[in-house]
Amino acid sequence: MNPPEVSVTMAVRNVDRFLADSIESILDQTLSDFEFIIVDFGSTDNSKEIVHSYSARDKRIRHFEIPNLQLVEARNAAFERSTGRFIAVMDADDVCLPHRLQREVTFLEEHPKVGIVGAATEWIDAAGAALGIHKVPCEDGEIRRAFVTHCPFWHPTVLARREALEAVGGYRSAFVYAHDYDMELRVAEKFECANLEEVLVRYRVHPQQVTFRKQALQSICKIAARRSALARRLSQPDPLQGVREITPSLLSALGISEREQRIAIVTDCLIWLRSMAKAGEHSAAIDAASEMLKSSSREMLGWQRAALLLLLARVHWERRNFPASVRAFVSALVARPLILGRPFKALLPRAKSREGNK
Repeated sequence: MNPPEVSVTMAVRNVDRFLADSIESILDQTLSDFEFIIVDFGSTDNSKEIVHSYSARDKRIRHFEIPNLQLVEARNAAFERSTGRFIAVMDADDVCLPHRLQREVTFLEEHPKVGIVGAATEWIDAAGAALGIHKVPCEDGEIRRAFVTHCPFWHPTVLARREALEAVGGYRSAFVYAHDYDMELRVAEKFECANLEEVLVRYRVHPQQVTFRKQALQSICKIAARRSALARRLSQPDPLQGVREITPSLLSALGISEREQRIAIVTDCLIWLRSMAKAGEHSAAIDAASEMLKSSSREMLGWQRAALLLLLARVHWERRNFPASVRAFVSALVARPLILGRPFKALLPRAKSREGNK
């Protein structure tokens, strides 16, 4: 029996709220020559039952239960069980557009030097409402320049050649929540990269996606991925090859100060909090922002503290908790007087609009 054209890999743990939509978006692809490898790495909700119900009806689904793994290890387990010429990544809370696989396979077939291709995304909230389009750099040169500061791929959009993933040995488990960034950096050293301009995946934003505490570890791992890539570019030994765990002290030993690390963590957390606020997850944003102010206050720069307090002011205003909004704004003003008046230029028109609609 010939192997399928594509192996779609999905790691699953406790996502029963979104899982059926995600699975169906793969089964409804216009390209039908694929196997669908789903690795459950420790679900305690109804996720396993949902997968079983679909696998009983569609033989393209291959379901494995491997508890006590991390996400990165589950992704590697799915890859190791795959047989397709191309490997597609899919997250269990996102939704593919029907032509995703066909468009990406066609692109890789027409561009033999490209080892990995992704696409733009449309962000959606927990209920599936659109939050906006997120574009990506498309050409190889643009992607390489972007890699220096951030990951230029949305990982659930990625389709890779099998030989590209085999050439780098898959994901490195030490990078935990930045394993995709690290893997894509290493693939880019051996193959060209590309993104498609069109939206091919609806990317869901919700509080369970990456918690505030996990966000800090993700930031540390992102710094490590960039430091590792820099060493390789300079033809130096990779200082993180074979490392079991990435820690702040390890990065300090590599010359990345604790202050640099804390600034990066707070900046990344601010980006995540803005996403939560945009998705309407106000309670999650308020809780995480309050925790940041308590646990990371000393490490914050003035502009970071002001930005965090302005975010709180906006979220409280949206919830019509005007006293809390004003208190947060005044605190932001104390932290950085230059922000005087900025948020309320946007808030006042909204207030007038609401008054007019009463």
